[in-house]
Amino acid sequence: MLSQPDPSPVSRRGFLAASAAAGTLLGLAPGPARAGTRPRPFGRYGSPAARRDPRTLYVHPDGAGDFTTVRDAVAAADGSGYTLVIAPGVYRQTVAVAPGRTGMTWIGASEDPCDVVIVYGNAAGTPKPGGGTHGTTGSATTTVQADGFTARWITFANDWLRADHPGTTGTQAVALKVQGDRSAFHHCRFLGHQDTLYADSMALGTFARQYFTHCYAEGDVDFVFGRATAVFDRCHFRTLSRTDLAGAPYGFVFAPSTAGANPLGYLVTRSRVSSEAPDGYYKLARPWVPSSDTTARPMLTVRDTRLGPGIDAVAPYANMSDSHPWQNQRFAEYRNTGPGAVVHVPGNRPRLSRAQARAHTRQAYLGDWRPYA
Repeated sequence: MLSQPDPSPVSRRGFLAASAAAGTLLGLAPGPARAGTRPRPFGRYGSPAARRDPRTLYVHPDGAGDFTTVRDAVAAADGSGYTLVIAPGVYRQTVAVAPGRTGMTWIGASEDPCDVVIVYGNAAGTPKPGGGTHGTTGSATTTVQADGFTARWITFANDWLRADHPGTTGTQAVALKVQGDRSAFHHCRFLGHQDTLYADSMALGTFARQYFTHCYAEGDVDFVFGRATAVFDRCHFRTLSRTDLAGAPYGFVFAPSTAGANPLGYLVTRSRVSSEAPDGYYKLARPWVPSSDTTARPMLTVRDTRLGPGIDAVAPYANMSDSHPWQNQRFAEYRNTGPGAVVHVPGNRPRLSRAQARAHTRQAYLGDWRPYA
């Protein structure tokens, strides 16, 4: 179903377990040098000595670029249309792309998302300097608010672990929060556990369009969530095992919070959902109707996608709040396959007709913006 191999599902937990060997696990160890050749940390994307254009900046952790951190490079890119070429490395930092830095592109220079990792470890309940806690939004390792953002071959991770913080109640830990319109992610990875990928918008009345293709996202609770109009095309979603719960459900893959006025929410197409947990221990989705928008009508369409045995095929949807039952929201499926897609109770599997499915395509959701072309 995937036309190209998706990014390698090297989990965040594996990344942490490797500790000092993280470089090898993530593919950072250099291969044997060829005689008479020099290292090219920026691949085919130039270098500070052979800059592609004045708005191309180079990031290298050991000083071979213009900057050693992604955060410093973003701060220097004061304006529109900048490109950051990022050399292989693990960049432990939080990064924010403010609204004014429109049209920015980040490129993983090796063209392998395992090689360029932007990671930090805050959770919603993590104390902030000066008092209080970060909250869900503040936990994000990377926050993108600018329109026209594109990332290729990057891993966005949050390596905060429940097991290390048994007394913390705010366990949401966001790897990426993206709010800008026309935001595209190609061959990227999103590693976390709860609230890994926050596909959102800047305001309730703003219908931000976002496109994810050949990406990998992992987690357990609501790990793809928010109110954006987001298309996930040829992506891989993986549910994680848990040692802190005795039984099902372990969690939920999607938790959209689409505004009631927005006709288009999340579309998952030509993708797959796999699991490292026991069969049937995950729900496909539950609707999030936040207290800040009680008129939300979450929308999720999953079509032409393989649902593995980790999904509870008998009851794949659940309520987040009984005040907003999933049956009153906009959930639908079309032509899915796999053990998790088998229809046991027709009333639990809302399905589109062929005619209805024509309105649920990447073209229909993204309009005049064509990041897939």
